[in-house]
Amino acid sequence: MPIEPVAVRPRTGARTEREPMEGDAMMEGTRDSVEAAGSGSEPPPVAGPVPPGKAGRAERAGRRKAFAGRFALLPLRLFLGVTFSYAGLDKLADSHFLAGAGDPQSFYAQTVAAKPHSPVGWALAPALHAPTFFGLLIAFGELAVGLGILFGLWGRIAALGGAVLSLTLFLTVSFNVSPYYLGNDLPYLMAWTALVLAGTPYLSVDGLLASRAARDRRHGLTEEAVRRRTVLDGSIAAVALGGAGLLVGSLTATFIRKKPKPVAAAPAAPQPASGAAAPSVAVAAVPVGGSATVTDPGSGDAIYIVQPKAGQYCGLSSICTHAGCTVNPPKNGQLSCPCHGSVFDAATGAVLTGPAVKPLPKYTVTKAGDRLDLGPLQS
Repeated sequence: MPIEPVAVRPRTGARTEREPMEGDAMMEGTRDSVEAAGSGSEPPPVAGPVPPGKAGRAERAGRRKAFAGRFALLPLRLFLGVTFSYAGLDKLADSHFLAGAGDPQSFYAQTVAAKPHSPVGWALAPALHAPTFFGLLIAFGELAVGLGILFGLWGRIAALGGAVLSLTLFLTVSFNVSPYYLGNDLPYLMAWTALVLAGTPYLSVDGLLASRAARDRRHGLTEEAVRRRTVLDGSIAAVALGGAGLLVGSLTATFIRKKPKPVAAAPAAPQPASGAAAPSVAVAAVPVGGSATVTDPGSGDAIYIVQPKAGQYCGLSSICTHAGCTVNPPKNGQLSCPCHGSVFDAATGAVLTGPAVKPLPKYTVTKAGDRLDLGPLQS
């Protein structure tokens, strides 16, 4: 009699083939796209044993290159994150930054100095009408960008914010720097552009969120549910990080920032009816090594009347020849630019430290009794 075929059950643990089920192809494609994007916390494929000899050396070199490629932008990200976080806190701690029109080192004075030389000077009017608001906006914006890129939270958005800040500084502060490579805002803009394109997929909050989203997809969650959960958790993290940054910035501005020392305005010289008298200050207002500030009637720029040595007087323009920023008043025989670090001699206006290459314009000063009168431009 014929023998009926008997179905043999495979042993436990044995590998069996199965027919592909509906949805497998879609799930595989989704997983491949996520892994190709790089979540940052997804473990790399398990590497097999390295073969001996020349082939093994080539395999190890390939793995090292792949590892380096994944983290190639990490040093740039750390540098930009630390730098912009520090820049924001430094502005909030600076007693001069929000001091207003009376302080040549303030945000307002720097904006006034940059406006005539900027291709977008017309757009700076709102900042001059509300300097405190815009000064705080820039300081906290730099802090938010720095923290976002350091923690890798919404990395492309943070990088875009950094690019906008750098572009704004380039157009207002360093646009006229010649040659262009002496200005630092354009290199910052290019650095941020790289992170706008690449994002922060590794060692980041973005990477953790992407890794969990990939696991959720493998566990069968719908794309809508995965997206909703990712956006919600990312928003919670952003609120927490933003709150921490706001707290740190506020504490810095409250407890670290020192109040600016009041600058006594020099008594104005008596003006004739025609108003044609040259700007002047009292001799007593200009101590040895110190300065008093007058305004150039032609350009409207601030001029420092200095006394580098007893009985020796001259006037020096306050506008840095590098990028048009307002240099700080003389201190220890030098005038320093807060924007890019140029240093000038307080006696001659000569450049001591670049990137500036031209000296500060120098004015004659004439002593008339107990007054010092600003004379014509010498150089």
